[in-house]
Amino acid sequence: MGKRVLILSGSPRKGGNSDLLCDEFMKGALESGNEVEKIRVSEKKIGYCRACYYCTSHGGECAVKDDMSEIMQKIIDCDVIVLASPVYFYSIDAQLKTLIDRTVARWTEVKNKEFYYIAAAADKEQSSLECTVQCMRGYADCVEGAEEKGVICAGGFYEPGAIKNSEYMKTAYDMGKRV
Repeated sequence: MGKRVLILSGSPRKGGNSDLLCDEFMKGALESGNEVEKIRVSEKKIGYCRACYYCTSHGGECAVKDDMSEIMQKIIDCDVIVLASPVYFYSIDAQLKTLIDRTVARWTEVKNKEFYYIAAAADKEQSSLECTVQCMRGYADCVEGAEEKGVICAGGFYEPGAIKNSEYMKTAYDMGKRV
């Protein structure tokens, strides 16, 4: 039986470079018999965490009523989490960061996950991408039993779709295939 894979694509651009890498990862993971769902975070209504801690006195229910409760359950239920983001100023984008922050309501229920990280940037310097991956690792560090399984740091791609003919597409496919 395959694994339940949840891809969280932070790219605000459908067909953006990190989003395309997610598609290739998904293709490989599906071909290996896994159940895969890709969520384009920018297409969901997810408000910011207000640090009101309503969740602590309401069984993990968040005071903010939006799409996050459904996504949170998927995060809890999956076996594999793929975090993907374009790189803006050496960090993950606001869409993915907002989602991660909102997991605070039920973060202790997120356990034993395999993590894959995908970052794409216009900057060719790997150090620029590594800062972004460190942000993703920061989330995984809070997940009991988290295991890092793969990382893609694709630099030098600015225009949407520029990554299509690069070796990173095969890398993403192969990584998904190994899930």
